[in-house]
Amino acid sequence: AYNIHVNGVLHCRVRYSQLLGLHEQLRKEYGANVVPAFPPKKIFTLTPAEVEQRREQLEKYMQAVRQDPMLGGSETFNSFLRKAQQETQQIPTEEVVLEVLLSNGQKVKVTILTSDQTEDVLEAVASKLDLPDDLVGYFSLFLVRETKDGAFSFVRKLQEFELPYVSVTSLHNPEFRIILRKSYWDSSYDDDVMEHRVGLNLLYAQTVSDIEHGWILVNKEQHRQLKSLQEKVSKKEFIRLAQTLKYYGYLKFDPCVTDFPEKGCHVVVSAGNNELNFQVRLPSEQIKEGSFKVTRMRCWRVTSSVPMSNGPSGSSPGKSEVKLELAFEYLMSKDRLQWVTITSPQAIMLSICLQSMVDELMVKKSGGSIRKMFRRRVNGALRRSDSQQAVKSPPLLDSPDASREPMAKLSSKLTSVSLRGMSHSSSANDVGANDFHGNYAFEGIGDEDL
Repeated sequence: AYNIHVNGVLHCRVRYSQLLGLHEQLRKEYGANVVPAFPPKKIFTLTPAEVEQRREQLEKYMQAVRQDPMLGGSETFNSFLRKAQQETQQIPTEEVVLEVLLSNGQKVKVTILTSDQTEDVLEAVASKLDLPDDLVGYFSLFLVRETKDGAFSFVRKLQEFELPYVSVTSLHNPEFRIILRKSYWDSSYDDDVMEHRVGLNLLYAQTVSDIEHGWILVNKEQHRQLKSLQEKVSKKEFIRLAQTLKYYGYLKFDPCVTDFPEKGCHVVVSAGNNELNFQVRLPSEQIKEGSFKVTRMRCWRVTSSVPMSNGPSGSSPGKSEVKLELAFEYLMSKDRLQWVTITSPQAIMLSICLQSMVDELMVKKSGGSIRKMFRRRVNGALRRSDSQQAVKSPPLLDSPDASREPMAKLSSKLTSVSLRGMSHSSSANDVGANDFHGNYAFEGIGDEDL
């Protein structure tokens, strides 16, 4: 059997025969010329070296399928992962009540099946709140960890290949919760959401929460104005004022470490407004602030400096057994590219934020509507738009730092799939060109951006 890790988290365990069955189903639906080659069967018992070789071949196969826009987004592939997740966690299909949090701490209880996928649960929450169908796609479900001060540390956005109930209950930790938040970056889309009472209430609750937790910076005069609007229950005006404040619409991450401007600097990273904002504490204790625009990132990658088979990293996101890093190559000036690295348990979430910013930019650049980035009904079933897959990874060049310790590949594109044999192989693969998230938004950069 093989452990399948997705986004660094143990997702399921599968046997070779199950993966072969998936392969045959994909070939039947999409044709042999579309589906990657599958590691062949062997008649005799495999040697340890052959077992490891097969694991590597299966890992490459699963990554190739996931990265293909058609195969990776197919219901066949995603339902395979969902079913395997449910079987691995040994959770039978039954009706349950799932608690989903709103930003203001309110709990929405929805009756779902344990086998319901992310979009089913999102639909159920939207229905309970009376959120109109055409606004559902502006929101997403996130797995978060509740901190002692009542704030939330973001683990990841729940994906279409997982079952939210299984994902949260299999962690066996009440600190992990599911929360509903808006899932777009451009604040001009707030106008669409505020057209409807429920959308306005959700956006208002999130804005109030972000201000209370210090994610949005407010001075005394602004605080007085906001309090006055709150007392008048002027929600739209409250949001309009908040839109003018620093860090509105940003996601704030837990304190972590960066090598910019020098190694070992403590930093608080926020993602929003098509950038990563750094508040860096230098070794001299001086605080400096700066931003890295997503359009000037040539590429980025997520890696781990500890092989995932060495510890139970999948069971508890955020533990220290696996040191995650997000590295991006940044255009510092017209002719100078430089790698910047963030070491954080939330590196995968940071990568997902960068990719969703790029997706949004590319849809806007092509003249498309953000509504196209979300859901569409086809014969009553929910389907993702092709524009979700608009950004492909072109082949890229060198690795960030050859002197760094050996790294095990963790994430390639948004949702890397890695397999670790039950024998706990400890080999760490070198990082190759496919580990990078290529950035098509970078290609359109002009002199005015410099």
